[in-house]
Amino acid sequence: MRPLKRQPRRRPSGAPRLPVPARATAAQSGNGALRRFVRNEGGNMIIFSLYVMVIVLMFGGIGIDLMHYERDCTELQNTLDRATLAAADLDQPLDPETVVRDYLAKSGATGSLTKVTVDESESHRTVTANATCSMPTQFMQLSGVKSLSAPLISTAEERIDGVEISLVLDVSGSMNSNSKLYNLKVAAKDFVDTMVDNTEDGNLSISVVPYATQVSTPRSFLDKFTISKEQEFSNCVNFDGEDFSSPAIHPEQSLKRTMHFDPWSSRFDGRQSTPERTVTQPVCSEDPSREIMVLEKDRTKLKTYIQNLSAQGNTSIDLGMKWGAALLDPSVKPVISGLIEDGVVSSDFSDRPKPYAAHETLKVIVLMTDGQNTAQYYLPEAFREGYSGASWNPEEKVYSVYDGLDTEDRDGDGITDEPIYYWVELGRWQDHPYGTGTYEATTEICTSYWFGFCIRYDYETSTVTEGGYSVDLSMGDIFAKTTPRSIAENIFAPAIGSSAANSKWLYSGTRDTYVSTTPKNARTRAICAAAKAQGVIVYTIGFEAPTDSRQLLKYCASSDSHYFDVSGLEISDAFSSIASSIRKLRLTQ
Repeated sequence: MRPLKRQPRRRPSGAPRLPVPARATAAQSGNGALRRFVRNEGGNMIIFSLYVMVIVLMFGGIGIDLMHYERDCTELQNTLDRATLAAADLDQPLDPETVVRDYLAKSGATGSLTKVTVDESESHRTVTANATCSMPTQFMQLSGVKSLSAPLISTAEERIDGVEISLVLDVSGSMNSNSKLYNLKVAAKDFVDTMVDNTEDGNLSISVVPYATQVSTPRSFLDKFTISKEQEFSNCVNFDGEDFSSPAIHPEQSLKRTMHFDPWSSRFDGRQSTPERTVTQPVCSEDPSREIMVLEKDRTKLKTYIQNLSAQGNTSIDLGMKWGAALLDPSVKPVISGLIEDGVVSSDFSDRPKPYAAHETLKVIVLMTDGQNTAQYYLPEAFREGYSGASWNPEEKVYSVYDGLDTEDRDGDGITDEPIYYWVELGRWQDHPYGTGTYEATTEICTSYWFGFCIRYDYETSTVTEGGYSVDLSMGDIFAKTTPRSIAENIFAPAIGSSAANSKWLYSGTRDTYVSTTPKNARTRAICAAAKAQGVIVYTIGFEAPTDSRQLLKYCASSDSHYFDVSGLEISDAFSSIASSIRKLRLTQ
């Protein structure tokens, strides 16, 4: 069965249209607009986006304000730092507060400065500057923050609390040329003045280490170490290669004394002089003016000492650096204590050398050379101790040379198992050194003359008592007053022949025994590295130095800026720059 379909009612044709009431039409129209407005969601995103945009702009504006503020404050802080550093410089002749204010005025930040505080003495200056970093905001005003402000502070200090300095100065023979020694003295004395003027009494100690072939030390200093006693004419030390791996020289460490001998001079025998004297150019100088000056603070003593330096000998940079580093090393403190008890060193230095960890103390080496490492002559072990084989009669000035047993009966007494000596000045073989007995002397006597000429002789034998006394010469004794060539040619050659004498005493003995340039360079690098590893600041000066030496000095320096390559009067500029650098300037806050 089909469902019924409702048909709409139709208005009869020709029937009139009924009018709609006006109120009903307006109400229906208003309700429809409201319904459409409520149902329309298209405008919500626009409103939300506007809110988000405002928030983004606000945070972005805050970021821009903060960036500008940070920039301005950083610039002001940097200006404050530069100002306090300049004002704290002990070389600054202007009033420190004036310097700070001038820096800020030139940067346009005068109004930011609130306070300048200065604390100073003759060895330090501390400058503190307080300022306010403020800036009106642009975007943050929207959130009620009209400006940003923060206090700034900068403190700079230049202070020399404690300084230990070793001046290691080349006094080899080449320093006599081109007025180099004179220019060095002027520069070094000015350096002493600068350091003393800007350091409180007792805070500065300066040791001066002059070096040539060797480094001479004061007897009072070296005797505090465990040193060998082969001779007592001079006071130097022969170090082995491994000794350069550390700055330390411990008092209980066994040290080998350098023999007193002259490998350069030709024929010289100081025993023939009246009074007797030692060789003229020993590898270890016995001149007190060339000995190390240990931990001194007195300006006058230091400058007088420097003025009296003289130049002679080869160049041993390694030995100079070794002693310069050792005088800063705590290992020698017992030695310094002993020198204080002896009245040699000031009691102000009873705590020196200070430990490397004492950061308030600056340890500095200033190393100067005009050349490069050259031969360091020394005597082999066989020539260090024992009887030399020669005896000396100082009253009669006669040498006696021992030549073993008289197997050939050279004295003609028929005995071949006795010792035999050659009396050099008398030309005789005898069984004892001259001055310890008697000998049979044959005298020629004329028994017949003809017209005033002797034509017949007779010989008379008599016993002669020798004058004076004989002294056996040790190895240390014979080298101290006689050069190797003179020992060979004038003492031993008459007894054993020139070839044997030269071979033993001249060539294998002294001329061919030395430490050469290459191992000495290696030793120099080792001691420089060891000192720097302990925090020692090393300045080096190449004073008209050759290329190889300049490379070595650059290696030894703490940095490239610690190396100075100078000539002539420029050495004064180098020492002046070093003095300024040592006067420790640091930014503390």
